Amino acid sequence: MCLGIPGKVLEIFEANGTRMGRVDFSGIQKEICLAYVPEVEVGDYTIVHVGFAITRLDEESALETLALFQQVGLLDDELNADQHGAIGSAPVAG
Repeated sequence: MCLGIPGKVLEIFEANGTRMGRVDFSGIQKEICLAYVPEVEVGDYTIVHVGFAITRLDEESALETLALFQQVGLLDDELNADQHGAIGSAPVAG
């Protein structure tokens, strides 16, 4: 299963002409493509699906969703899915 996971944008940068960001998912940080959400800024939450941010999300909704995913055991599964390409690139060193 591949869910859209909320994450907090920590940094925005450009890589090969593409808007990218370093996004935190409950302590796991990944590089994510931000090309489809030009309105997202550092500190915002975004929903990420297969390495692409797809929408901006308010903090309350993001934290509620993360808590629900954690409660039902889906968060770890989804965040570790990157080994098979589901969330994005390898974790970024902090």
